[in-house]
Amino acid sequence: MADFFQNGVIATLHNLADRPVAELETDLAMWGQERPMTLIIPCLASELGSPALSHIVEELSTAHYLKEVVVGLDQADRQQFVQAQQVFSVLPQRCRVLWNDGPGLQTVTQQVFEHLGAPIEPGKGRNVWGCLGYVLGRGQAQIIALHDADIATYDRSLLARLLYPVAHPSFDYAFAKGFYARASADPKQLNGRVSRLYVTPLVRALAATFGRRDYLDYLESFRYPLAGEWALEVSVARSLRVPADWGLEIGVLSEIARSYPVNRICQVELADLYDHKHQDLSSENPTAGLHRMSSDIAKAFFRKLAISGVVLTTESFRTLKAAYTREAYELIEHYASDAAFNGFVYDRRQEEASVDLFGQAALQAGQDFLESPLESPFIPSWGRLEADLPGVGAALVAAVEHDQQNFR
Repeated sequence: MADFFQNGVIATLHNLADRPVAELETDLAMWGQERPMTLIIPCLASELGSPALSHIVEELSTAHYLKEVVVGLDQADRQQFVQAQQVFSVLPQRCRVLWNDGPGLQTVTQQVFEHLGAPIEPGKGRNVWGCLGYVLGRGQAQIIALHDADIATYDRSLLARLLYPVAHPSFDYAFAKGFYARASADPKQLNGRVSRLYVTPLVRALAATFGRRDYLDYLESFRYPLAGEWALEVSVARSLRVPADWGLEIGVLSEIARSYPVNRICQVELADLYDHKHQDLSSENPTAGLHRMSSDIAKAFFRKLAISGVVLTTESFRTLKAAYTREAYELIEHYASDAAFNGFVYDRRQEEASVDLFGQAALQAGQDFLESPLESPFIPSWGRLEADLPGVGAALVAAVEHDQQNFR
C-alpha cells in the first residue's frame, strides 16, 4: 500500500486500495462514449519479438474502452513493418502502425524539414511527435495516452490508471504523469539510476546554486519525472512542442508548465513495481546510453533557467557540479539504507561511478550550452505547423493509410 503524502505543488493520485481494474474500465467506457481515447506506443523494430511487447498486446486486447492504438515504429525495414502490422492486428481497437522509415512518412517529414531548414533528429521524440500528428490529423480522439513498448511488468490496469485522471468529467486535469517504484523483484534491486542519482540531486543542486524557483519546485514534485507514461487532453497535444533529443520527458514537463497552471497537472501511481529494458551507462561514449541522456536532460534544465532570466556562466556550472555531487552522495547513503532494509542487492561502487559520470556530463552540458545558447531541440507544435503548412496533418494521415494498404 502506498502512502497518501501530497508531494509538492501538483496533485498526487495514489494507489491506496488496489481498486479493481474492471471498475476503472467501466467508468472509462462510459466517459469514452463522449471523449474517445487513443493510446500511442513508440516502438523499435527490435522490440517486435520481445516477450514484453507480446504481453502488452495481450493485455490491451481486453481494454475495450480504448478506441484506437497508434504505434510509432522506428528503425524498421519493409519486412519488419509487415511484422509489426501482424503483431498488432489481434487488437480489437482500430490500430495503425506508423512506419517512420517508410517512403510515405519520409515524404511528409521531409516537407517539414524543408520548412524548418534542418532535419529533425530521429529518435523517440520525433516518433512521439509523428504519432501525435497522426492522432490530431484524424481528429477523432479527445484524450491521448502514451507508454513504451518494453514494459516487462505490464498489465492493463497501468493504462486505466493513467487515463483516469484526465478522462474523469469532474476532474480538471489536462495532463497526468505516471509514477511507480523503479525496483525489480528478480534480482531484488533499485533501478532508475538517472532519476535517482541524477535528476533529483541535480534539481536540488540547481536550487542551491541559482536559488529556489517555481520551476524547480514543480519538477521536484514529480515522484518519477523520467516516467515514459503520460496522458493529456487533445488540446494540450495540439500546442505541445516535443523535444527531439533524449531530454524528452523533462522537456515535455517543462512545456506543460509553460502552458498550464499546476492545478491542471497531476501525477498518478500506476504500479507497485515497474521494470523495463535498461540502458547502458556508456561511460566512454558521450553520444550514447545514459551518458547522452544525462547531457540532454541537463541542457533542458539550462534552457529553461536561461529563459527565466538566470545568468549561466562557466563558474556557475563548476559550482553546480560540486553541489550536485554533494547532493547525490548524500542520497547514496539513503538508498543504501533503503536497499538493506528491503533485502536488496546494492552496489555502492557502481552507484558512485554513475554519480561521477553524471556530474561530468552535467558540467560538459553546461559548456556546450554556453557555446550554443540558442540551440533548441524542440519540434514546433502541430498547431503551429498546421498554420505554417496547411494540410500537413492530412498529408501525414494519408501517408499512414497508404502504407497500411500497400505494404502487407
